Amino acid sequence: MKKKKTYLICIAAILLALLSGKIIWDNYHGTEKEAVKVAVFAYKKSDVFISDIIGSMEKMAYTYEEETGIPVQIDVLDAKENQNDQDRQLDKCLQLDYDVFCVNLVDRTTASVVVDKTEAEGIPLIFFNREPVEQDIKKGKNVYYIGADAKGSAVLQGKMIADLYVKSPEELDLDKDGDVEYVMMEGQMGHQDAIIRTEWSIKTIRSAGVPLKAVESGVANFDRSQGAALMEQWLQKGDDIELVICNNDEMALGAVDAIEKMGIKKDIKIVGIDGIADGIQAVKEGKMYGTVICNSKQQGESMFTLAVSLALNGEPDKSLKLTNERYIRAELDGLLSQ
Repeated sequence: MKKKKTYLICIAAILLALLSGKIIWDNYHGTEKEAVKVAVFAYKKSDVFISDIIGSMEKMAYTYEEETGIPVQIDVLDAKENQNDQDRQLDKCLQLDYDVFCVNLVDRTTASVVVDKTEAEGIPLIFFNREPVEQDIKKGKNVYYIGADAKGSAVLQGKMIADLYVKSPEELDLDKDGDVEYVMMEGQMGHQDAIIRTEWSIKTIRSAGVPLKAVESGVANFDRSQGAALMEQWLQKGDDIELVICNNDEMALGAVDAIEKMGIKKDIKIVGIDGIADGIQAVKEGKMYGTVICNSKQQGESMFTLAVSLALNGEPDKSLKLTNERYIRAELDGLLSQ
């Protein structure tokens, strides 16, 4: 009888140990999580497109909590275009028990360092909008990228101009000299999307037979006020500009601001990329010729879904369409033109 009692006590102790181990395991791996904490690092929160992406995430968080009862805390940190500040923000958040980092780098060449830091702490990492090189993405086990198809958006932008020229060449060649004089307003030096958009927009237009003639090009850092300053500077040099090609809508809107400020009545065609609300409105009002809609809403929703699934399950949700296991490319919503 004594042996039987001892045997039962041993069995009970083993079961208790196994149960305790399971609880510890579940809590450690997040299957029993009561909340999800996501840190979002923005290169510049005032960038309208970035703000739209984050806003889409925040709306998803509200809906998700309503449906599941699991709150998702999204903390946004604004680097204000300062990489040193972003580095400090990252280092601080590494100590604050976040489940996932979503990083919009100030300088994409720092991606490797960010991967090393998050990997060391076991934190899943999602880069967005500013694409690191593939080597940096593949460096970590749990590193992903979400963004628009830069080449696709540039091709659509170029096609918009090419189609206009085929339909009504006089609307672009305003002085009827046989050339379409254009200026190119580029995003940020070294920014993957800026490089690709600049290259493929021009390639697409030229391949359609449009006689482009470059007048000026310059960097305005995806910023409306810088775009306005650059456009005003170009306009003061002469009146030969017929087309303004911009890597994003904010710079295109800056070009509109400069033209209005200087009282220029010439019908200069201005095109952008992103499809932000102000850009779409400017097209409808005839101030911009067109924009490519890059679907910030879908990018934010995809990032939210990926972040939560990584936090709770340790892997991407099966509803997400990944390319090469690490990339999510938001679908382009087409273009809007006059």
